[in-house]
Amino acid sequence: MSAAAQARTTWFERFAGSIRALMRVLRIIVRDPGLAFAVGLILLLGLIAVLGPVVWNKDPLEIDIGNILAPPSASSPMGTDDVGRDVFARFNQGARISLAVGAAVVVIAGTVGVLIGIAAGVFGRWVDAALMRMVDALLAFPALVLAMAVTVGLGIGLKTATVGIILPSIPFYARLMRSEVIQVRSAVYVEAAAALGAKRGRIIARHVFPNAMTSVPILAAANFGFAILTMAALGFVGLGAQVPTPEWGTMITEGQQYIVTGGWWVSLFPGIGVLLAVVAGSLLADRARDMVDPRRERDI
Repeated sequence: MSAAAQARTTWFERFAGSIRALMRVLRIIVRDPGLAFAVGLILLLGLIAVLGPVVWNKDPLEIDIGNILAPPSASSPMGTDDVGRDVFARFNQGARISLAVGAAVVVIAGTVGVLIGIAAGVFGRWVDAALMRMVDALLAFPALVLAMAVTVGLGIGLKTATVGIILPSIPFYARLMRSEVIQVRSAVYVEAAAALGAKRGRIIARHVFPNAMTSVPILAAANFGFAILTMAALGFVGLGAQVPTPEWGTMITEGQQYIVTGGWWVSLFPGIGVLLAVVAGSLLADRARDMVDPRRERDI
């Protein structure tokens, strides 16, 4: 067989393996109603964030004084707010902002926390002690209080609020990864690899890191919902996105005074968006935990 033919065969085998893995994942999702519901919610919110502003191309910042607090209708499916802005257009844009913040928090906090946990678990001794004391200092503050303090200290706004949410998220990844690394490090196959002369870097990359990462996606799913909820809370108290940015928490604040006076839709729909995102993250974390925890009965 020529080199080109062999390369094509290898590529086809990898592609076929990816397809088989995808089909296994789809079968797991279909067989688990809770997991399917969570994934469906995340996909729905993702479609709203990506396609919503494109399909419903009204300007979320456009003011229409002649159409103030109009109830939901065909022309405005979620009504209008106190200055005539289309709530549906703002909801779609808010979904894009909230999901982007949730993804950024998970990626950045997860990466930093995992690296800290690996360093602490692998090197131990003074490295472990120093890193864990830093982590404990962050854990000493309630997550929301720390996020508020960071946001106020750096300057109120969407970007600083995101930083404020990232900081209290890092310790959870670091603590989880450290405990997993310490557990995997003492496994028989890791000790056997070290006895055979494998270098520390190879042991970490081939044995420790892949096996210690099994619980991280569970934490990431829960952290995603926490990030969206915290951003909404910061926006609600005026420390997150600022008016007129269409962020869900800010929209809830703008409409709270009209809840009992006939403009309930201004706060209701962004509140539903926050609820769906948090429920999706929590359900996904719970079902993922059930799948990887051998001590729990599996329903799949």
